Amino acid sequence: MKIVRNAPWIGLSLLILLGLGGVRSYAWWQASIAPVTAKTTTSQGTLFEVPPGSSAQEIGQSLQAAGLIQSQQAWQIWTRFQQLKGRSGGFQAGTYEISPTESMDAIALKIWTGDIVRNQFTIPEGWSLRQMAEYFEQRGFFKAEAFLQAAQKISPQQYPWLPPNLPFLEGFLFPDTYEISGTTLTPEQALRQMLDRFEQTALPLYQSHTQSQQSTNPLQLSLLQWVTLASIVEKEAVVPSERRLIAGVFTNRLKQGMTLGSDPTVEYGLGIRQTKEQPLTLAQVRTPSPYNTYITPGLPPTPIASPGLASLKATLEPEQTSYLYFVARYDGTHVFSRTLAEHESAQTQIRDRVEAETTPAPTSSPQSTPERKKP
Repeated sequence: MKIVRNAPWIGLSLLILLGLGGVRSYAWWQASIAPVTAKTTTSQGTLFEVPPGSSAQEIGQSLQAAGLIQSQQAWQIWTRFQQLKGRSGGFQAGTYEISPTESMDAIALKIWTGDIVRNQFTIPEGWSLRQMAEYFEQRGFFKAEAFLQAAQKISPQQYPWLPPNLPFLEGFLFPDTYEISGTTLTPEQALRQMLDRFEQTALPLYQSHTQSQQSTNPLQLSLLQWVTLASIVEKEAVVPSERRLIAGVFTNRLKQGMTLGSDPTVEYGLGIRQTKEQPLTLAQVRTPSPYNTYITPGLPPTPIASPGLASLKATLEPEQTSYLYFVARYDGTHVFSRTLAEHESAQTQIRDRVEAETTPAPTSSPQSTPERKKP
């Protein structure tokens, strides 16, 4: 009769069992801890939930009822042996993925050590609420609309630092990778995780800067204004080395009472996204909106995306510059200008280059001429 090598505690258990019934008892034990055939709910195995406060007996009963172990008695013997050994810890609540080929020993160790199912979701810098909602729906967590609705139900008691009268949580959901337990995630849980991360990571940065006597930022920005400006910097900056310079340009324009003239704010207000082949049209740039920073002075009423830590820092410490304008080269970098004449010249050169690159061959159908405007 072959002893199971992957169960170091089997020796003592074997002695107990032999005392209870000799070889026949050991045969029963061996069969009890063997894998059983179970209906799987994932590609790997069955999802088994251990509610908080569950006793060892309740867990064993549930496992047997689910067809994941063959004997609750064997389960109880395993549990008692851990106590005899003085092993620290105990069975832990959570969602576990159990393969139909796993033995009872492996299942027990998994639940004892808390080897729960772990999943992640990642929110990149610069995403809007709408992009997050679509992402969660694509991942199968919940419907996009449920997330957008939850983002409008703000609890000022739980997060008293949030700006008053905030219509939704745009900008305050910190972009990062988050780990979740189990396979389910609600909109409220996702929002709380991202708000908590903002509170832990971004809020102390703002509080420390506003209390510092050595601040070089000429703008006295409120929390809402800071996140709003940082969200625009996030959407405009592609190359990290330009981030503080772009923040410096916007800071100069705000100081001088100029409109920001930022394309991403227009896109956000219209719910569109321009491309190199289909840039904003003059009609779109002239469409009135609280988010159209070509015609509406100052900052938009809310952030337009979730800024990352680099953009938040750049907005607090913008580069000191005399530039007032910049225009995209469509390679991630920008041409910066001090005067409107320099800016218009840079626009013309870039437009001519893009037009030459996108002009179709004589046999092709005509394409629209790109027209990109920047501050």
